[in-house]
Amino acid sequence: MKDESFKLDQRHDSAVKHVTGRAEYADDIPEPAGTLHAYLGLSTRAHAKLLSVDLSAVRGAAGVVGVLTAGDIPGENDVSPTGRNDEPIFATDKVEFWGQPMFAVVAETRDAARRAALLAKVDYEDLPHTLDAAEARAQGGDYVTPPLKLERGDVAPALAAAEHRIKGQMRVGGQDHMYLEGHIAFAIPGEDDDVSIHSSTQHPSEAQHMVARVLGLNSSDVTINVRRMGGGFGGKETQMNLFCAVAALAAKKWNRAVKIRPDRDDDMSATGKRHDFVIDYDVAFDGEGKIQALEGNFAARCGFSSDLSGPVTDRALFHADNAYYYPNVLLHSHPMKTNTVSNTAFRGFGGPQGVIAAERIMEEIAYALNKDTLEIRRANFYGTEDRNVTPYHQTVEDNIMPRIIDELEASADYQARRNAVLAHNAKGGITRKGIALTPVKFGISFTATWYNQAGSLVHIYNDGSIALNHGGTEMGQGLNTKVAQIAADAFGVDFERIKITKTTTEKVPNTSATAASSGSDLNGMAALDGCEQIKARLVEFACQHWQAKPEDIRFANNLVYIGADTVAFPDFIKQAYMARVQLSAAGFYKTPKIHWDRETGKGRPFYYFAYGASCSEVTIDTLTGEYSVDRTDILHDVGQSLNAQLDIGQVEGAFIQGMGWLTTEELWWDKQGQLRTHAPSTYKIPLASDRPREFNVALADWSVNREKTIKRSKAVGEPPFMLGISVFEALSMAVASVADYTVCPRLDAPATPERVLMAVDRLQDRG
Repeated sequence: MKDESFKLDQRHDSAVKHVTGRAEYADDIPEPAGTLHAYLGLSTRAHAKLLSVDLSAVRGAAGVVGVLTAGDIPGENDVSPTGRNDEPIFATDKVEFWGQPMFAVVAETRDAARRAALLAKVDYEDLPHTLDAAEARAQGGDYVTPPLKLERGDVAPALAAAEHRIKGQMRVGGQDHMYLEGHIAFAIPGEDDDVSIHSSTQHPSEAQHMVARVLGLNSSDVTINVRRMGGGFGGKETQMNLFCAVAALAAKKWNRAVKIRPDRDDDMSATGKRHDFVIDYDVAFDGEGKIQALEGNFAARCGFSSDLSGPVTDRALFHADNAYYYPNVLLHSHPMKTNTVSNTAFRGFGGPQGVIAAERIMEEIAYALNKDTLEIRRANFYGTEDRNVTPYHQTVEDNIMPRIIDELEASADYQARRNAVLAHNAKGGITRKGIALTPVKFGISFTATWYNQAGSLVHIYNDGSIALNHGGTEMGQGLNTKVAQIAADAFGVDFERIKITKTTTEKVPNTSATAASSGSDLNGMAALDGCEQIKARLVEFACQHWQAKPEDIRFANNLVYIGADTVAFPDFIKQAYMARVQLSAAGFYKTPKIHWDRETGKGRPFYYFAYGASCSEVTIDTLTGEYSVDRTDILHDVGQSLNAQLDIGQVEGAFIQGMGWLTTEELWWDKQGQLRTHAPSTYKIPLASDRPREFNVALADWSVNREKTIKRSKAVGEPPFMLGISVFEALSMAVASVADYTVCPRLDAPATPERVLMAVDRLQDRG
């Protein structure tokens, strides 16, 4: 039972500030007198030796104060998050992708720096370049990080003895983060070695460590501050390191504040994206559609350096099962080095690429056996004790997928609508319809076990006001609101009594990235730990002062109940202060039970699973390939919701973003290796008009996390992203109708209108 202070519909703490423009972002901070501006000079080759780099015209340009190159770095010329020393700030002897930073201009104005950066004269000697993961693999290219193998059972004999067997390949495109607020860092030098940086980063501690490494300082000399971000989606987990380092370098060199903010075009060219994959699968199944064996190879375009490609490609394998049991399974990752920008974290962190492979396999089986795809999905769900072990040998203990599917099938009226779709398509004609109901099972925790920890700092001032700081970062998702709710609930006070302060490495050290859907799980528990420490002292004080028993003391409704007495919370705190009770605490939390051995491919990398399902209906035009999403119904599991309004918003936004990944958002490099989709004019995210015409979203309010998470809630950031797969699968059904559902269309993602049209033509020609 929650106290009245815990409101499931609590409004986002910055909602009014967002819509009125009063929310302060890094670029809104008033600039000290003398602030300088930096801008990056980027390569115009995908792979080349640097024979000479003449910066004389750059240095002589109007307003330029100076130029930074690798020779100006006092520490290490590297911002690799994995410590592989493969990601230089500035290229030296060669460049390895089009858009790689070679130098930074520092000038009195941003415009002057931006114009001067174009004046460099660079002499290149071109080298062979590889842009595509499949091409790199075929050529025996290098891995940027060691691959992973997951194996259970005996695949080869099971494939050989198969009643039915299908081999196929699927290409899954990447995705740009397209945050509203681009990358930015604002460095202010301090005395001695100190430097403070305001940045839009999801990982303040990593930025702190990187800046210290580059400057040759201790981490304690560097402070990273984050009040809020205008979106992140994983794009600000590691990619901000470069900008923080450049700003800090310039600030310490000239002893003046320095800001760096690239244009959107350069931002998109120089920073990593979601990994695109080429997935080869070989699946054996029986006459009922139940899988007997699966072998899968997942090749990813990783770019020129490792970045986070290791854990991203690992996680693709972790989710290649989605909600399905594979009796015999063998999965390999192939993190391929390419001469493109180094790809990075993105919402789902490789998981979506694994999930969509599982859904393609279900689709293949359904068309081969002339069955409803939902029937095939049901036949392969995780189930009883002999069908509940994943390819990485974790037992699925909390499976609620069958109930989720049953409830959504009923509420979305799936069977009747599918029959109507079949009837519509049977008439022939230009427009065809499709409908699909797809599940999501998503593991929650960082697979790098040490990241599953968090800290907090809680202060109660002697007037009863409460300051809360934690290691998570607010990027619009409502994390600060949820954590403040937890603190308000712990002390039984109004939400408004909690002051949410900016994330800063000065208060909570060694924080983990706000990623892997772990923000509320980790930081909420850390905040609660800090609150409970203070409460324990307050209870002890009350017992002594009022001669009460601990069980007689309760915090609720802005009061402290002590037996028959009640004391207003501020008055109680004032008395505790006068009695010299410590009113501050550092909280801490680490996720229990998890462990992972990458060498053996076995362990429990996830604390629990979140579940969901979506049903989407679409209409395509077979003459143009254009389509609309007519209706989407979603039922999603967030356990006991911390904030239903925020959670529904997360589900809606994740679905649309996932739909965009699979339909409109296409990254394209030309043969020279230049990214051509590098601005909103050429890269198309979903518009408001692209949303489903009818959009019904519900939370599974009966779900309770069986693990001891914060308020028995479940993570909501990443799992609903994969609900967008239902649109992709519905498009596939609409295309398949032109060949009477006898052939799997094998759409590649994104299923742009062009790809839909080509698939229709291909199937019509085949017929």
